[in-house]
Amino acid sequence: MAASDFHVDINPVPSLVKHHSGFTLIELIVVISILVMAYAVIPPITNNVMAGTKVKSATRQLVSALRYSRSNAITLQKEMALILNVEENSYSIGNKTKHLDIPGESVLKLTTAKSEQLSETEGAIRFFPDGSSTGGQVALKEDEDSAEYIIDINWLTGKISILP
Repeated sequence: MAASDFHVDINPVPSLVKHHSGFTLIELIVVISILVMAYAVIPPITNNVMAGTKVKSATRQLVSALRYSRSNAITLQKEMALILNVEENSYSIGNKTKHLDIPGESVLKLTTAKSEQLSETEGAIRFFPDGSSTGGQVALKEDEDSAEYIIDINWLTGKISILP
């Protein structure tokens, strides 16, 4: 018997079963397609959330400015007014003007005393040294179909609150 006639298979696993690691091209294409579809859906959702967040933030900013005006009226014992321009989305306290960072399609409305309406687009909420005010409401909406944030200013107490 010659040495070349003798063959020993040292692999205990049968040669019929082969193990491959990794993914097939079809599996990769399916996963990438799912990711692309998900990515196409996400931006519109985040844009709506961001716009709503900006309106909510602007509401809080206005509440803070109104409370600041009321606090100064009481502390300094003199009348203080917050002037709101609904066309330019801005407000003024004294000689300082600030712009509200709200989306362009947002709606800003002011309801105030007739004596505090300065023009078609501008009006004031006035606070007195005893803490009272001329009263009114400021409403902010992201667009015509969205929920509205209403800031209520009580004329008797000057209390400022966000209505549900």
